[in-house]
Amino acid sequence: MADFHYVAKTPAGDTVTGVIAAETEASALRVLGERNLFPLTLRDHSSAARQKTTHRRVRTRDVGVMYGQLADLIGAGVPLLRALDSLIKSTVNTRLVEVLREVRSAVADGKSLNEAFRDFPEVFPPLHTAMVQAGERASFLEDVLRSLAGFLERLDELRSTVIGSMIYPALLAAVGTVVLTGALLFFVPRFEPLLGDAPKPLPTELVFAMSRALRSYWYLLALAFGGVGVLVWGGIASERGRRLFEEWRLRIPVVGTALRLLAITRFCRILGTMLANGVPLLQALAISRGATGSRLMADRITDAMENVRGGKALTEPLRVGGLFPEQILAMIRVAEESNRLDKVLLTIADTVERRTNRQVDQTVRLLEPLILCLVAMAIGFLALGLLLPIFTMASALGRS
Repeated sequence: MADFHYVAKTPAGDTVTGVIAAETEASALRVLGERNLFPLTLRDHSSAARQKTTHRRVRTRDVGVMYGQLADLIGAGVPLLRALDSLIKSTVNTRLVEVLREVRSAVADGKSLNEAFRDFPEVFPPLHTAMVQAGERASFLEDVLRSLAGFLERLDELRSTVIGSMIYPALLAAVGTVVLTGALLFFVPRFEPLLGDAPKPLPTELVFAMSRALRSYWYLLALAFGGVGVLVWGGIASERGRRLFEEWRLRIPVVGTALRLLAITRFCRILGTMLANGVPLLQALAISRGATGSRLMADRITDAMENVRGGKALTEPLRVGGLFPEQILAMIRVAEESNRLDKVLLTIADTVERRTNRQVDQTVRLLEPLILCLVAMAIGFLALGLLLPIFTMASALGRS
């Protein structure tokens, strides 16, 4: 139920205001008519709070679970409005519950499900609404919802794999940086008075110089790092800067290959899923272009759309730039000729996803020892700088 604030005229011509509790705007208007009131304005009193709630994103995992549950209900013959009521009662995510209430109200007012979804693009992207629209038109909405649920589950698993694999290397780097900074700030200064005017080798001089610089000019170093961060962020904010940054990322050994395979996986799975659910090729290409997460790949897909619009092959523009491996292009070309593009694209997505997981594992296996070696070298250099003059003084005293 929502609270609708109204301003209306009575049969005598007087202006009255009040609040009506109703499920939808149509229900509120019906209540006003029963009271012989002519509405001038009718506003959802809780719309601001709902907009504040729904502007926040809902987790992909929760949306995928909701699609699966809705598919089960529709498959069991439950009418759409009753199915949405069941989802509202069973969904745990409060933001998604608010969205589902709005969707239910819109469907009750006569909108189709995809039209109701389009009011919440932050929760239901164009990819989802296009597939739901195709399912409603061709009467296979249950299959579309199951495809979306499986797609989001795979996407969430891949994202979790990448993020989970990077936690340990990031933790190693952070702990190593904190330990070294703490040693230079608090541990090294205690050694300087002990050594006094004793001769100091080069590693010791470097360690003491770094410690003094960090203690005396930490604010300048912080400003320098902040300035570099602002410059980098400002460069990435521009279109040219983002493209240059992406080109640089893709050139990184191992990591660049994994990022490229990840973008290919998303493109093939999204395009294949949409084609399998009846979305026209040009519309599917337009939506999948924005879902790859790669501007360079989006350019290639835009060129491919022009080729398809002109009746030409899909694969030639994708070959430019070397983003797509030759074996994948060969499979797409054969699939086009045999009219099996949807199935082949999903097969490619499964294969490339396995390769991506292996690439991520290899990258993590390389990063972990690399970071450990760098941290060990830094700590070893610090220890060498502190202990070398002590050993030198001890050997000199032993000779004397």
